[in-house]
Amino acid sequence: MPEVHDSPNAWVAEHIRRFEATGGRPRPGVNDLLLTTRGRRTGQLRRTALVYARDGDRYVLAASNRGAEHHPAWYLNLLADPYVTVQVGTETFSAYARPATAGERPQLWRLMVSASSEYAAYQRQLTREIPVILLEPVSK
Repeated sequence: MPEVHDSPNAWVAEHIRRFEATGGRPRPGVNDLLLTTRGRRTGQLRRTALVYARDGDRYVLAASNRGAEHHPAWYLNLLADPYVTVQVGTETFSAYARPATAGERPQLWRLMVSASSEYAAYQRQLTREIPVILLEPVSK
C-alpha cells in the first residue's frame, strides 16, 4: 500500500485525525469525507478532508479553499489525475472526479450552499468562480 500524506495544513490534518477517531463522523450534522488525490508534481498520494453533498449516487464537492483566491491543491491534482480514493464514514472506494459542467453547476452549487452556507459567503468575496466537483464511484 503506497504511503498517503495528509494535508500540511494543521487545521485539515487535525480534521483528518478526528475523522479517523470518530469512524468518519467528526462533526455531527455535517457530511465530511476524506479525498485522496495523486500529487500532480510529486506523484505522491495526498489526503484532505472536505464537506460533501449527495446527488443520487454521486458526491459533490466545492473547491472553495476556504475563500482563498487560488484553487486548492487537491482540485489541481484531480484535474491532472481524476482517479481518486474517497472515504465516507468507514467505507473507502475509488471514484472518478470531474468538474461540473456549466449546465450542472447551478443546481449542484445550491446543494453545496445548503450543505454549508459558508460557500456562498466565500463566493461573494472572490473574483474566481468556485469549482464544483462530482465524484462518481467506479465499479470494481
